[in-house]
Amino acid sequence: MNLRRGPQLPYRLVAGVVPARGRWLIASAKVAGGTFAPETPRLHDTFLEILSETPQLDTIVISAPIGHPNVPLRGLRACDREAQALLGPRGGAIVPVVSRDVIAATDRWVEGLDVVTSAQLPRFRQVAEEMSPFRQRTVYEGRAELSFMQLNNGQPMRYAKSRDEGVVERRELLLAKLNGVDRLIDAELPGVAPHALLDAAVLVWTARRAFTHAARRIPFEPEWDSEGLRMEFVV
Repeated sequence: MNLRRGPQLPYRLVAGVVPARGRWLIASAKVAGGTFAPETPRLHDTFLEILSETPQLDTIVISAPIGHPNVPLRGLRACDREAQALLGPRGGAIVPVVSRDVIAATDRWVEGLDVVTSAQLPRFRQVAEEMSPFRQRTVYEGRAELSFMQLNNGQPMRYAKSRDEGVVERRELLLAKLNGVDRLIDAELPGVAPHALLDAAVLVWTARRAFTHAARRIPFEPEWDSEGLRMEFVV
């Protein structure tokens, strides 16, 4: 019996999660049979708050590393290399991951890291603190560009999401493929950029695929890190 959930709900909840302005942007949807009903997105301060939501989320796909390499500072995992190859011109969206030693360090600032990675480090540490092999039954690592490629019949997006054309391209794809997704991508949240809403929306679509066991895993045979975590993406 799932004591956290209480009475059995007539639906299940899946979610896509992305970092956004020092917080976490979460896009969730109700799933019941063939029904997929997106909810209004929201912000959380910590990853633990997401894990503790009521009703409980059945499947989460998060754009943050799960599993870290044992290399100095940062490195590419097997899943990162395969994802870069699949994405071709959009492969730059897959960046090296901080090492397990960096995650374990007590200093907020780690010398040698770029500004973007340093800014994301507190959120990466939140995920690493809460993750365990057991949690990988419901929490998966994803990347929006991989999910957009899957949604786009296996073809990488033509434009980078940093360009206006890239935002329009991703928005039109989501509207064409997901009923009710406008509730997610048209939401107004202070400080949240349009591309963050698009990323969260496509990851909640991947979360539904993971919940229904339809998601693809990259690579097919994953590596494990020193904490026993699978290093893989789901799409």
